[in-house]
Amino acid sequence: MSTLLFDNVRLIDPASGLDQPGRLLVRNGEIVGTDKTGAEGAPDNAEVIDGQGAVLCPGLVDMRVEIGEPGHEYRETIASAARAASAGGITTIAVLPTCEPAIDNPALVRLLRGRGEETGAITILPYGALTKGCKGQELAEIGLLHEAGAVAFTDGARAIDPARLMRLALSYAGGFGALVVQHPEEPSLAGSGCATAGELATRMGLPGIPPVAEAIMIARDIRLAELTGGRLHFGHVSTGEGVELIRQAKARGLRVTCDTAPHYFDLNENAIGDFRTYAKFSPPLRSEEDRLAICAALADGTIDAIASDHLPRDADDKRLPFAQAATGGTGMVTLLGVTLARVHDGTLTLPQALALLTHKPSTLLGASCGTLATGAAADLCLFAPDQSWLVQAGKLPGRAQNTPFDGRPLEGRVLGTWKGGRRVYGAPAA
Repeated sequence: MSTLLFDNVRLIDPASGLDQPGRLLVRNGEIVGTDKTGAEGAPDNAEVIDGQGAVLCPGLVDMRVEIGEPGHEYRETIASAARAASAGGITTIAVLPTCEPAIDNPALVRLLRGRGEETGAITILPYGALTKGCKGQELAEIGLLHEAGAVAFTDGARAIDPARLMRLALSYAGGFGALVVQHPEEPSLAGSGCATAGELATRMGLPGIPPVAEAIMIARDIRLAELTGGRLHFGHVSTGEGVELIRQAKARGLRVTCDTAPHYFDLNENAIGDFRTYAKFSPPLRSEEDRLAICAALADGTIDAIASDHLPRDADDKRLPFAQAATGGTGMVTLLGVTLARVHDGTLTLPQALALLTHKPSTLLGASCGTLATGAAADLCLFAPDQSWLVQAGKLPGRAQNTPFDGRPLEGRVLGTWKGGRRVYGAPAA
C-alpha cells in the first residue's frame, strides 16, 4: 500500500475551517494528518507531490448529476461520467433517478453504488425515485429504497404537482429522516414554455415560462414542509423571488434547503440569443436581476450548495429548433472553474466557494465525504485557482459535450484528482 505526501500546498478544508499553507499525508488510502510545510522530513518510501503552492481540498461532491446509464448509454455511460467527474476534481456524484428504468427499485440503488465502486474513480450516491417510474402519480417504496442506500428522493426535473401527493411524500420520507428534493416549477404555468417570459422570449417568438412559476411552487411546498415537519430541498433555484422565500423559511426555522447551478449565477437569458440550444435549461436562464440575486444568496448562505446540474445530451438532441431541443448541459468538467469566477469577482471567498462544493452537499446527503479529517478517505482535488484554460466543446473529457460555456476562458485548472489515495486524473510530475 502506498504513502503519499502532498507538500507545498494551500490546504483548505471548509468542514474544519482549515486554510493554511502546509502538507498532507496519506497512507493506505486514508488521510493520516496535516502539518505545516517543512515541519518534518518525508516518511520513508513516501511519494512526495510538490503542489507548488496550489490548493489541495477535499474531492468535490456534486449533488445533482444525470447520467445516461441505464437506458441512454449513447448520451453517456458511468465510465464516461467518471472521466468527466475526475477531470473536474469531483470524487462523489449524487445521481438522479430519471434513467430507464427509473431508480424506483432497491436493486437498482445497489447496482449503481456498485458500478461507481467499479470505476475506482467516483462514489455514486443514488437518489431514489419519489414516485413510481418518476411519473408523479404514486409514491415509490421510499422505505425500501432508503434501506438500500438511496440518499434522498426526487423525480428529477419533473415537479411533484398534486399538493396532496407532495404532502404524503414529505410525511412518509420524514419518518425515515429522508430528504425530499423538488423541481421548483409549477407545471401548469410552465406548460410547453422554453424560455423565461419577457421581452427576449417575445422577440424570439418562444413560448415563455413566467418566473413566478418557481416562486409559486416554492411557496406551496414550504407550507407543506411546515405542515408535515419533513425535510425539503429545492434543486437548481434560479430566481430572486424564489430564494427570498427560502430565506424567510429558514429564518422561521423550517427544514428547508436549496442548491443552484453555475449557469444560474454565471449566465443570464441573453445566452440563448441566436437560438443557442446549448443554453436551454429547465428552469430556463433568467434575467440579469435574478442572476445577481442568486449571487447574493450564495454569499449570504441562503443557498446551501452548488451542483453541476450535469445533463448529458447527444448532439442530435440539441440540433433542433429551440422549442423542440432537449434541455440541459454538461457541467461536471466546468463546475469548479465557473464557481471560481464568483471568487475572482469578489462574490465569494475561496473557502466559501469550496464549502458549497464539498462538505455542505455532503452534509445535506448524509455522506461521509468532503473533508480532510484524519481517518477520512483520501478523496482529493489539487487545483491552481489562477491558472486559465479554455472550454472547448468536442474536446471535453467524457462523452457529453453539450456545454453552455463553449469558448469560455476559465480560471481554475484541476491539476490532479485522487480517489482513495489513487490518482485518477492528471499526470504525475516528471
